[in-house]
Amino acid sequence: MEKILVLNPGSTSTKVAVFHNEELFWQKNLHHSNEELAKFKEIKDQYLFRKEAIESELEKEGIALSELTLIMSRGGLLKPIPSGVYQVNKQMVEDLKTSPKQHASNLAAIIAYSLSNELNIKAYIADPVVVDELSDVARFSGHPEFPRKSIFHALNQKAIARQYADQIGKSYEELNLVVIHMGGGISVAAHQHGKAIDVNQALDGEGPFSPERSGTLPVGDIIRAAYSGKYTEKELHSMVVGKGGMVAYCGKNDALAVENDIAKGNELAKQVYEAMGYQISKEVGAMATVLKGKVDAIIFTGGLAYSKFLVNIIKEYISYLAPIVVFPGEDEMKALALNGIRLSNKEVESTVYQ
Repeated sequence: MEKILVLNPGSTSTKVAVFHNEELFWQKNLHHSNEELAKFKEIKDQYLFRKEAIESELEKEGIALSELTLIMSRGGLLKPIPSGVYQVNKQMVEDLKTSPKQHASNLAAIIAYSLSNELNIKAYIADPVVVDELSDVARFSGHPEFPRKSIFHALNQKAIARQYADQIGKSYEELNLVVIHMGGGISVAAHQHGKAIDVNQALDGEGPFSPERSGTLPVGDIIRAAYSGKYTEKELHSMVVGKGGMVAYCGKNDALAVENDIAKGNELAKQVYEAMGYQISKEVGAMATVLKGKVDAIIFTGGLAYSKFLVNIIKEYISYLAPIVVFPGEDEMKALALNGIRLSNKEVESTVYQ
């Protein structure tokens, strides 16, 4: 039996779980206060603090580290790599520590690497957000200085695509799918025979707006704002990530709260919600075109897929394109564990990160 430790750090918390094969044995979300995190100058400096918090919680629960057989950790903002399972190595840890894009997810593999060396077991990441399978033509933006990049919810999108394929008795590699991940960020990808050949860069400025990200903005207006003297670089960036999208219009990034406002007759909230659905629908249409109309299914996933109101707005625009299926929510912890099982069952081989 595989006893898998799964690590998934977020900005103010660290999710930790232990799976016995595919079954969840234990899970905890460790919350870190602003006061605790304020002690660290950079995110990478939190490594030892979070590692000790994980070890302490496992000891408290009576889970012996010595019994673990495998570690699966969330992938961070590495250089672009193909989809797959990668063994955590020294080069990966170094790249995460020196990555120009600092995010708490970068800590996962760093912690996993340390634990794996101490326990003499292997640690892996699977389908990090930087998975890059773009077709050559999809890389063109309009200027050679600004090539399009692939940054999206690869772990959840790939896991849900495989789950759907299993349900209909086919392999993921047989299908053409448009997968829509709807959460704090929104990514819409064209999956062609097992590869995400095009997707909006969902991190900081492409595609539909989301509860807290602006998506694509008018470039000329952004340039003028940057040189207006009204905003710092940090302020402009926060308008794109964190304070953009729905929260910029409605003052709220909680979709349920906005839906409640709509039910109370808030016309602006209704228009913003419909506009978000409209923009998502346009992106789905674009990805269906990328697949030349040969789409086996359109899949909704992510937290916002629980919203029948939003899903129905989108369905009105796209239902003619292909069958629609909904897998609401996301379970990154199980997705990581399942990739560990696929590795253990030799359904997939690990790739060396270089």
